[in-house]
Amino acid sequence: MYDVVISGGTVFDGSGTPGKQADIAITGKKIAGIGDFSSAESHQRIDASGCIVTPGWVDVHTHYDGQATWDPILAPSSWHGVTTAVMGNCGVGFAPVRPGKEQFLIELMEGVEDIPGSALAEGMNWNWETFSEYLDTLESMPRAIDIATQVPHAAVRNYVMGDRCNTDAQPTAVELQEMATIVREGMEAGALGFSTSRTLLHKDKHGVEMPGTFAPTEEMRALGGALKGLDHGVFELVSDHLGEESEWEWVCEVGKETGRPITVVWTSAEAFKGDQFIALAEDAEKKGIKVMPQIAGRPTGILHGLQSSFHIFVGHPTYIESIAPLALDEQIAKLATPAVKAQILAETSLLETSPFGVSWRSLLQYVFPLGEKPDYEPPQEQSIAGIAKTEGRDPFDVMYDLLIADGGKELFYQPLNAYENYDFSFFESVLSHPGVMFGLSDGGAHCGVIADAGMPSFILTHWCRDRARGPQLPLELMIKKLSHDTATAYGMPDRGLLAEGYMADVNVIDFEKMQLRRPTAEYDLPAGGRRLLQRVDGYRYTLKSGVTTFIDGEHTGALPGTLVRGGKAA
Repeated sequence: MYDVVISGGTVFDGSGTPGKQADIAITGKKIAGIGDFSSAESHQRIDASGCIVTPGWVDVHTHYDGQATWDPILAPSSWHGVTTAVMGNCGVGFAPVRPGKEQFLIELMEGVEDIPGSALAEGMNWNWETFSEYLDTLESMPRAIDIATQVPHAAVRNYVMGDRCNTDAQPTAVELQEMATIVREGMEAGALGFSTSRTLLHKDKHGVEMPGTFAPTEEMRALGGALKGLDHGVFELVSDHLGEESEWEWVCEVGKETGRPITVVWTSAEAFKGDQFIALAEDAEKKGIKVMPQIAGRPTGILHGLQSSFHIFVGHPTYIESIAPLALDEQIAKLATPAVKAQILAETSLLETSPFGVSWRSLLQYVFPLGEKPDYEPPQEQSIAGIAKTEGRDPFDVMYDLLIADGGKELFYQPLNAYENYDFSFFESVLSHPGVMFGLSDGGAHCGVIADAGMPSFILTHWCRDRARGPQLPLELMIKKLSHDTATAYGMPDRGLLAEGYMADVNVIDFEKMQLRRPTAEYDLPAGGRRLLQRVDGYRYTLKSGVTTFIDGEHTGALPGTLVRGGKAA
């Protein structure tokens, strides 16, 4: 007698092999077998006819560090088939923390990851100081999915260096040793890695660069060296300087000295031209150093709109003074009046240029209405500037009318990088590379302008089914990279495959009906905090550790998830 049998589906087991008709038998938390179980007895039988059956997704780049302390569901990632989420990325997190320094870490997370500070302050209880105590807090709470985390550089630097942490001050020898000890203790307590950031894009809510941005090479070597001798642990690095010889040199030294894998996120514009970062990673691999470039399935998407924190008119005086303070329905009513429209269009933005380094008019060449069924690879003529050219109108006039159409619900997609040619040719060339790791969904973060947590669903639908402007990619390969590869990279060998003895984390997907919806703004965070959320259709069932957690996108109430610890602590 099995606990669950999933029958009649096409099983893509996560190994990269093509799908095959098979049943899956589950006993307890583990898969008992793959084969013909049509006549087997079970307590629960799930009919997967017409569906594909996959491992649960292992998302290694999320920011649920605060949300995980109050929210057992961890949406939106859990809506999109994610059964294991790794947080503590980009060097930001909430442990260790000295009493009285909580607000510093909140304002850092608010600035770097655009998570409302009021929600973090309201939702977190801060009943920890050390990283180990933080892990214990996470482990004490049941949840719908498994979570794991990393030791964040910024929190460690603040804990040891205090007010000197977010400057270019160098730690003393004593401070450096203390930081390395904290990292080591965090790893031994069960962290899956150490993370840091060296990009000027990451600043706190006051515009100050985050701790670690200017850390000296000696500090990076010492903190990376804290992983030496461990049988687990990933070094995660976000950097503007990975194309520079001095930066790449210490990165490779850390990998060589520790024997631990390094995952890197390039933030320089050059990273999205050609295959520079793949060539560097391949060269490191030849020297026995594991470097895994981390990439999303498409460009980061900035969402413009009245429901988001940003749109083309946010700097216009009339909007600032008369529109922004109003509720959405009042905004629409006022914006719809001809006099207000004429006034706003006649004004010049108080922001001389857009935040993206180009003029506001030029920006409209890369802003696209998203629609009810989002298209994330639209041609140039579908941009606001393209629509305006077709209709013989001014782009700002077109943008204004579309902004207030449909009750202000429309959102506008601006691909942030690698879209100069209006296609995904860059991503097409790198996504299938065996050394490239899927990440950067940023689940739980960028609540006001980005909704990329549904990246696994996008990768399946766009790259394996819908793409019309270039080659599609094999479904079995994308499933492997979303599950087995990410689980293996972060030292979780018990999941990511549908095979006997593996964790019974399973998605049953009606692939033909799978469809991402347009994101919406919800005010469901603590203190009424807003976030942009994207739902998806097509996930018929999601199972975590053999327990059905979601049916047709709705939570069943089951909370079988826990904290995943690495190494001996596991």
